[in-house]
Amino acid sequence: MNVPIQTESDSKVLEDRKKSIIFKYEDGCTGKGIRCEVDSVSGAVSQRACVYCGARVVLNPITDAFHIVHGPIGCASYTWDIRGSLSSGEDLYRNSFSTDLREKDIIFGGERKLEAALEELINKYKPKLIFVYATCIVGVIGDDIDAVCKKFSDKYQIHVIPVKSPGFSGNKSTGYRMACNAIMQVLNTYKEQPKQKGINILGDYNLAGEMWIIKNYMKQIGIPVISTFTGDSNLESMKKASSASLNVVQCAGSSTYLANQMKDAMGIPYIKVSFFGLEDTTASLIHIAEALGDEKLREKAIIYCEKKQKELESTIEQYRKKLYGKKAAIYVGGGFKAISLIRQFNTLGIHTVVVGTQTGKKEDYEIIESIVEKDTVILDDANPSELETFMKERVVDILVGGVKERPLAYKMGIAFCDHNHERKHPLAGFEGVINFMKEINDSVNNPVWNYIRQ
Repeated sequence: MNVPIQTESDSKVLEDRKKSIIFKYEDGCTGKGIRCEVDSVSGAVSQRACVYCGARVVLNPITDAFHIVHGPIGCASYTWDIRGSLSSGEDLYRNSFSTDLREKDIIFGGERKLEAALEELINKYKPKLIFVYATCIVGVIGDDIDAVCKKFSDKYQIHVIPVKSPGFSGNKSTGYRMACNAIMQVLNTYKEQPKQKGINILGDYNLAGEMWIIKNYMKQIGIPVISTFTGDSNLESMKKASSASLNVVQCAGSSTYLANQMKDAMGIPYIKVSFFGLEDTTASLIHIAEALGDEKLREKAIIYCEKKQKELESTIEQYRKKLYGKKAAIYVGGGFKAISLIRQFNTLGIHTVVVGTQTGKKEDYEIIESIVEKDTVILDDANPSELETFMKERVVDILVGGVKERPLAYKMGIAFCDHNHERKHPLAGFEGVINFMKEINDSVNNPVWNYIRQ
């Protein structure tokens, strides 16, 4: 159980934020639980992104999809090449197309401009799938993008999908749901596929080729991968998704909603997994085989994981000697990633003393509470001031976060590990275990920190 914070830093935290920050005590926490899954406190300088960003990061890696950002040009430039997602096919998805709304369009409406943009895009590129994003200003002036998308879908017999993503309508989690709704508009057209033994992987975006790593594990074990959402995916693979016998959810924050929709519409059960860290990767591969109900696959998964674990034993021990006793802070997007990172640090003898997420749920925080040590600070929707305060109090050696947290860490003279979606090196799977340990060691034990801290 939990209580609001009571420390010397109490005065540095906004009153409305105190229920979103708790301590882990020796006998657990005391109270009614952390406040989460609520809108950010005004004036708190939240690190969360907007609805449009949440929708875009989910849909962006579909390699043959085209993205029209219906709004001012700034919204399109904000998400240019937003993920480090790799493609085995086309790469035009890295770019945005914008209607570039100006003052005149805001007064008289922007539907004509959207229609002109769709005509130009369709005639030039002959796309099969287009997503049209309604941004903040479109939500204000009330352009009917549903009607425009339907008009062009009927006219050209292609998928033109509206994505309701005005930033003020919620937060990044809302954007995830809007993206899942858009995906379901496509999938529902092809939901009568005959079933086969195989899985869909949801919530992996092929950052630095991580989807390829996971698919290779499945191949080694003998588990067919039908479709992926949305790393290195395309319309043809999405059409086959309803034939899968199991959905595997890697990023629970962005894709559990989609998994539930597919369960209701197509009868596909799902399990949540994580491929970050040795412990979670091993457990996930075995869990997938078990969920498919195939004892031979389960045995192959166990043998494969034991082999990989043995290969990593000496390397883990080498890094453990260099990192034992260090203290870490974690601030990432979702709860499942935070949980995996805590377990990775535990393996290396690193103590997690500060941990927070942008979109964690109550059940995520309950697991976090159960696996962290005494006096760990747990935060939901933290801001830079809070992170700085608690990292100073706990004398943190390294912060694991995203692009927005990097400058804070470096200004404080703290090592940093980028675990965000722009990264170019894989951190998932058994290969990711080695990359993660190397990056943590190279950053924490870099001699530059001795000069800065002096």
